[in-house]
Amino acid sequence: MRVFKILMAAALAMGGLFSAVTAQAATREMNMTIDEMSIAVAPDLNYKVFAFNRQVPGPLIHAKEGDDLVIHVTNNTSLPHTIHWHGFHQMGSWRMDGVPGITQQPIKPGTTFTYKMKADRPGTLWYHCHVNVNEHVGIRGMWGPIIIDPKNPTALEKTVDHEVIMMLSTWESKNAMKYGTGGTPYDTDDYFSVNGRSFPYNQPVRLKTGEVVRIRFVGAGGAIHSMHIHGHDWTITHKDGLPLASPYKGETQVIAPGERYDAIYTANHKEGRFIFHDHVDKHVTAGGKFPGGPLTVQEYEGTPVDDWYVWKDVNYDPDFYYTESMKKGYGLFEQPKLRGTPIKTRRRGHE
Repeated sequence: MRVFKILMAAALAMGGLFSAVTAQAATREMNMTIDEMSIAVAPDLNYKVFAFNRQVPGPLIHAKEGDDLVIHVTNNTSLPHTIHWHGFHQMGSWRMDGVPGITQQPIKPGTTFTYKMKADRPGTLWYHCHVNVNEHVGIRGMWGPIIIDPKNPTALEKTVDHEVIMMLSTWESKNAMKYGTGGTPYDTDDYFSVNGRSFPYNQPVRLKTGEVVRIRFVGAGGAIHSMHIHGHDWTITHKDGLPLASPYKGETQVIAPGERYDAIYTANHKEGRFIFHDHVDKHVTAGGKFPGGPLTVQEYEGTPVDDWYVWKDVNYDPDFYYTESMKKGYGLFEQPKLRGTPIKTRRRGHE
């Protein structure tokens, strides 16, 4: 103990060294599974997915820049998979990049593969399968969010007190219930979602006046989205997790497949409800019917609830956008309400 105190005193005397000592990287060990599940994307669309830890999107991975991650992945499905850690540089760990035939062999059914890597890239990242990406990522829900807190956050992001993660994707009703099909140029996407659910199966964004809100957009599927917020202007602060040299203001942001954008704004109304939706017009339909897709509502606390309001009696989930999970610190955080239903009868091959 006496030696420790001497070291701490010396560190304090040396100024910045103390902060470096207290900011040492941690090793974070996690377990993930890949499971065959069915989720309800929309009121009239159930869908077979490959789900990480039984949920779509997968669980949140939250770490600090410089942390060492050890992630054990067990494949409980009937098909091979990998996980690509989208945005990680993999300095000195290229075999952990998760690309079959390039960095590793696929994880076979019933086996476990351990990924070991450093969180060398800060910001809004994500993970997804890299086997048959057109199907597994494009229409089977094989993706989840990664947030790596930077060592040196910008002044604006230090003010954020309400986090919202939105993963945007598409679905094909024709291929909903058969593995091994879909996601090709010959297939048609006819359902659209945020965090795997089409309106009204998603959730509102509930706000308090004065909160500083950060929306983290992730283009998780194969479509281009154009997210538009009513009643507010935001500042686009980060692109693909990295702070922009020149942040810019707006109220509509285009997100291409694989892209991430961070938008920060202040909830500056005293009350009200303001729609927040994809401005690619067909994306706010479900099976060809309006309304649907990645359409939600910003609901201010204290706003009167009209009898005709679609979410008047909603069973509200405050963690649908990982808002609560982001408050829990570092590690892997599951969201039980995003879990699907296990597929009990598993056929061989692609069924």
